[in-house]
Amino acid sequence: MQRPRGLIPTVPSRTLLVLALLALSARASHAQIRVNPTGVSTNAMNPSTVFLSFGGLRNQTPVEGLWCGEVMAATAPDRGTTCDPRTIYGRLPLRSDLSRLSPSGVFTDIMSIPASVSRRAYLATLRGQSATFFYVRRFASTVGGANEFVAVTCRQTGGGAGVPFALTNVTVAFETKSPVQMVQPGEMPPPLSATIAYNGSGQLRGRWEVVLPGEELPSTDDLLTEATLPSEQRGTQKRYAQLQRFNITVPTGGTVVLPGPDPARLPHELDGNYYVLLRIEATDDKFGDSDLGAVGAAGGVLHSGAVAGFAMPMLRYVVGAAENITERSSTERTLLLLSPRAEARVSPDSALTARWTSVWGATLYRVEFETATGTPLLSALVRKGASSYDVPPVVAERAAAAAAAAAAATGATVRWRVSALDAAGGVLRRTAWRRFRFARD
Repeated sequence: MQRPRGLIPTVPSRTLLVLALLALSARASHAQIRVNPTGVSTNAMNPSTVFLSFGGLRNQTPVEGLWCGEVMAATAPDRGTTCDPRTIYGRLPLRSDLSRLSPSGVFTDIMSIPASVSRRAYLATLRGQSATFFYVRRFASTVGGANEFVAVTCRQTGGGAGVPFALTNVTVAFETKSPVQMVQPGEMPPPLSATIAYNGSGQLRGRWEVVLPGEELPSTDDLLTEATLPSEQRGTQKRYAQLQRFNITVPTGGTVVLPGPDPARLPHELDGNYYVLLRIEATDDKFGDSDLGAVGAAGGVLHSGAVAGFAMPMLRYVVGAAENITERSSTERTLLLLSPRAEARVSPDSALTARWTSVWGATLYRVEFETATGTPLLSALVRKGASSYDVPPVVAERAAAAAAAAAAATGATVRWRVSALDAAGGVLRRTAWRRFRFARD
């Protein structure tokens, strides 16, 4: 029988729901970027850190990361789900941005939620709003296309069970009040330990290592926990002399004191600066592991237990000459680099002065500058009594030229060191190489 004209046919509510889901699916199909995990539990009152993997980038580059209480559909032509600007809690700090884009197209993001953002989300919950909030990453097109926004749901908890196992603060210290331990040759350094604050629970596994005098110091990437690195960079961190391994189970959320290596294992025979390193290895953590297959990449599940949004600290001790400390100060016996500090960003247009401590018995100081790969840039001699050198602009110019020629992704990175020379030109002391980078803010 033919339906009378002018009547609107009724549609079952279930059919309407299916049609709405299909329409939503069709709109979402334009969004190529996927993230895993899509939702995580976080600490409601303290910092949280989560390893995220984004896949499906096509001529796109990551921009800012925002936290907010509510999300909304992006305004066309942009795609995805963006933050409601009225509910923004904070922005991912630049100092905490350890994200990196792999050649495979996978974007690794370490979501380090500051305590300030956690508190704002918690206060919003007390006012009757939802206990969930969102982390939204914006990806900009490199070919003039639209922005794409990808959201991760954050569920507030007490920071215990169900929260990814992540380190939120680490301090390493000797069992003395001095921040730098002075040791006489043949004298055993005192015991040391690491105090580690964390969320979740899991297996804390790793090793203690030591940087010997004259060895190149580790870079920032070398000091990150293994779980903080993308898959292709794991196993590539610089290794040093191993002192001792550890493997302990830490209970749900809190603080643990990790004993350091046996003091008898710490080398102390030769003069110079020694640096004790805490190396943390990645462990299985089902609440924070990242499934690369879910974002369209190869590699399976990437374990991210013991992720951290910062580099592990180094602990220094100095083995000095045989003179009595009361006769000569530590700065007279130890050659130390003062500035620029390690991994500093220096404007190529600003005046740069290299500074170090003076050493008793030195007649000259030799200051050397090289590219990160060891290409010499400049070497200069400084007379006795001076402990600084005004770096000429040619160093920045040569570093920039070398970086451009090599298409270096790290930019104009420079390493420098100072050698203390005696009257015959022999080396009395020599610092390890220290790196900094010429970059315009």
